[in-house]
Amino acid sequence: MYDIIIIGAGPAGLTSAIYARIANKKVLLLEAKVYGGQIVNTLEIKNYPSIKTISGFDYATNLYSQAMELGAEIKFEKAVNVENYPDKKVVETRENKYEAKTIIIATGCERRKLSLPNERELIGRGISYCATCDGSFYKDKTIAVVGGGLAALEDALYLSDIAKKIYLIYRGDSFNHEIIASKVTSKPNIFIMYNSNIKAINGATKLESIDVVGNNEEVTLEVDGLFIAVGQIPENENFRKLVDMDDRGYIIAGEDCKTSCEGIFVAGDSRIKTLRQLVTATSDGAVAATNAIKYINTKLNN
Repeated sequence: MYDIIIIGAGPAGLTSAIYARIANKKVLLLEAKVYGGQIVNTLEIKNYPSIKTISGFDYATNLYSQAMELGAEIKFEKAVNVENYPDKKVVETRENKYEAKTIIIATGCERRKLSLPNERELIGRGISYCATCDGSFYKDKTIAVVGGGLAALEDALYLSDIAKKIYLIYRGDSFNHEIIASKVTSKPNIFIMYNSNIKAINGATKLESIDVVGNNEEVTLEVDGLFIAVGQIPENENFRKLVDMDDRGYIIAGEDCKTSCEGIFVAGDSRIKTLRQLVTATSDGAVAATNAIKYINTKLNN
């Protein structure tokens, strides 16, 4: 039996593993895809404290190596079910079943894609899903933001202080969030394209332009960057019967990372929160692991 099973080996999960191993707990990481999570697609990180610049791949590799050198175990298997018993938790994958005293869910989110050709190939080469992460690379450049929800409006407003010109591409004809929408529409460098969709993303090795269809016409916009803000999909569906979630599928937990199920914790983008960044994911990982360790030491070992 493991002390802690961590589901997900992104920054939150790997940080949890580091903290748990320093406390000498037996740790298993279960990862369905590759370690590192979404950060591996980021060409350059410039907003993580004490690290001036590093690629997402290098950052994830360093974090993974640190956890492994401390003695964490990892299996690349997808957790499909979790059972809660009074004396243990059981995690079932497609291949095996594992027992643990506690569980940390750190499966993160998947950015909703436009599902257009070239989109995946140009991630980090002009295409981004995080304005606060990558906005600084587009100072005085021409960019586009696609989406019409609160996140897209906030991204456009944030980027308006960095970029020279912003096209806000929205398939609807009006915004729901009136206060922030009024701020966006008052910005002289934001040009809103209502009733419009992106038809094509153009560029071989980097983004060069996008084709936009709307109002019975098609235009090609030369842009240096495209920020896609059409939502996120939390990867929590397999835990719906186990812990409480909000109506969007995010696990309900406060800053202590405790879920509604005793002995089960959540870290990173999987939980409800106002800011989803690398630094908040690693912070959650530390908090979740610390509380899981406390749970083992005080409630299970007495």
